[in-house]
Amino acid sequence: MIILFLLATFGNIQAQIVDKKNLIEKNAELKKIEGGFSFTEGPAVSRLGDVYFTDQPNNRIMKWSFFTGETEVFLENAGRSNGMFFDKSGNLIACADMDNQIWSIDEEGNKTILIESYQGKKLNGPNDLFITPTGEMYITDPLYKRDYWTRDPESQQDGEHLYFLSANRLQFMPVDENLVRPNGIVGTPDGKNLYVSDPGANKIYKYDIIEDGYLSNREIYLERGSDGMTIDFRGNIYVTGEDGVKIYNKKSEEIGHIPIPEKWTANVTFAGPDRKTLFITASESVYKIRMKVYGTY
Repeated sequence: MIILFLLATFGNIQAQIVDKKNLIEKNAELKKIEGGFSFTEGPAVSRLGDVYFTDQPNNRIMKWSFFTGETEVFLENAGRSNGMFFDKSGNLIACADMDNQIWSIDEEGNKTILIESYQGKKLNGPNDLFITPTGEMYITDPLYKRDYWTRDPESQQDGEHLYFLSANRLQFMPVDENLVRPNGIVGTPDGKNLYVSDPGANKIYKYDIIEDGYLSNREIYLERGSDGMTIDFRGNIYVTGEDGVKIYNKKSEEIGHIPIPEKWTANVTFAGPDRKTLFITASESVYKIRMKVYGTY
């Protein structure tokens, strides 16, 4: 009976998928890769197309192999990592929420702390990040209070900001201090534009990236928030939340919807060597679906 229920559930999900611009491969099905996690987040794709993601409450980073389809533990005691992204050197950059740091993790699992404070005070709790083609990094720093923190509240930042870290790792500064609670973030592959979700304001903003990491021309891209986000080569933005994955074009028009049978869909990225497998982290499970379009990261 349980198997029949699951088949009926996925059949219903398939019927609800909306694809107005033929973004999804013909006859592609949403497939559950693995379940049994506490809360999945932070998918980051390696050069080979494998995906590393976090099981945040269990304080570990998992690795899913595109070629074998198997999932294994990559790193225990992972600093309660949340959002992640690979840099050009193949290091996994992680928002290590335990001590409000940014880590660089090599392929052996050895970590280097890149950022642990700003002007002598801890960050609130780095949540997600994006690295431009030239190596600059943008980091969202909302304040979601954790029961494992023991710090003095006075030691944290005076607001929930968006930060910039230069490619040489020498300059670290806020580049937008007028956000309520920034979260998901992604940029265009040409390094010219940045999208930042602010669920606290129920908005997603678009910026122009200008000289020395500064941002200009902030405008509202969508009147909705998002947890994690990704982008395809056409410039369509994939957003997440309680309604699965929704897809919007450059004009902010909704052109697709992939419902996910979980309470919350946290994040999404493109996987595989061809970057045509959409990999989705959602509550206690991770999913995939084949696409016609390819991602850029």
